[in-house]
Amino acid sequence: MIMKVIALAASSSRHSINKQLVTYAASQIPNSELELIDINDYEMPLFSEDREKELGSPEQAQAFYKKLGEADALLIAFAEHNGSYTAAYKNLFDWTSRVDMKVFQNKPAVFLATSPGPGGAQRVLNTAANSAPHFGADLKAQLSVASFYDQFDLEKQEPKNDELKQSVLDAVMSLVN
Repeated sequence: MIMKVIALAASSSRHSINKQLVTYAASQIPNSELELIDINDYEMPLFSEDREKELGSPEQAQAFYKKLGEADALLIAFAEHNGSYTAAYKNLFDWTSRVDMKVFQNKPAVFLATSPGPGGAQRVLNTAANSAPHFGADLKAQLSVASFYDQFDLEKQEPKNDELKQSVLDAVMSLVN
């Protein structure tokens, strides 16, 4: 049976290192159909209760929720801005949580994060992982990758060392087992 995996980087950057990481990780899942989505396709006004009263539920939030619902599993790589979610992801998440608080719809999920520095976006990853059950994610694994440019071969689009390759494989295989 083919598993449909929705993968995304929680970043609006076209050159996101988290997009590179999640793309590689998704490619390691056997018997899967991968759809890599770009959160820029779901751009909306900044969330506020006033805007919600004015606009209702934007089409983009409903479409994002529907897209996640089509998946058998979710793979998300979180970029970290000042120790938290990127503004673009947080806004999309806030709007979508108004469609349904269980944004992730009880799907099995793996959360990843990376950064250029030694922290590996661990703070945002911890925030996402700790809140996952509240928002309907069946979190199977989480992995932080520190010092991305030291660990990832940009030409080959894969980790430079076998240890990291194995860690990524272990994380994504938790979606299959």
